[in-house]
Order: sequence, then C-alpha cells, then structure tokens
Amino acid sequence: QVQLVESGGGLVQAGGSLRLSCAASGTIFSINVMGWYRQAPGKQRELVAIITSTSYTDYADSVKGRFTISRDNAKNTVYLQMNSLKPEDTAVYYCYANLPSAHVYWGQGTQVTVSS
Repeated sequence: QVQLVESGGGLVQAGGSLRLSCAASGTIFSINVMGWYRQAPGKQRELVAIITSTSYTDYADSVKGRFTISRDNAKNTVYLQMNSLKPEDTAVYYCYANLPSAHVYWGQGTQVTVSS
C-alpha cells in the first residue's frame, strides 16, 4: 500500500507563485512516474506534468514555461513549482505515482485558487 500526501495549495493573486509537494509513503521500492493532474469544476481531469525515474519531463501546453516539475527519488517526493499563475490555473491538483506493478496511486488533492 502506498499513500500520497499533497501540500502547498492555497489562494494567490494572478502572477504569483506556489510550490506543491507530494510525499509518497508505504511499501515503495521504486516509482516509475510521478506527476500532477488538475480538475476544475465542470471539467475533466487533465494532465499537468509528469516526471519519470530518469528525469524525463513533459508538460501540458497551457503550463509550459511557467510550471516546473521535479522529484527527489530518495524522499519519494514530487514537486510542482508554479510561477506566473493565472486564474485559469484554478483547480484541485492531484498527485499520482505509477509503480512498476502498474498500480497507480492518487493523492487526496489540494486546492489552488488564483484570483484576478
């Protein structure tokens, strides 16, 4: 069993920054992929960014150049540095981890609200 706990969400003004953290705990030998999804009210959950065990990264077009994903493999933690935030970034952000077993684990979500 793996648990993911997110932190760092909150209310910020447009143009501001937040850093989200997600720490994985439990029986973990390795994690192939960690990443972040987000879901705004009335919209489908969408991929924001991913990072692999080899540090390959990919981002949604809407956040490229503004968000940076990173991970600390020793701590089983993934981060999302969000700069130049826009009101359209407002959503619940969910951390996920994909284990070699193909099991996917999700965090509980953290609210990010960007005011104009």
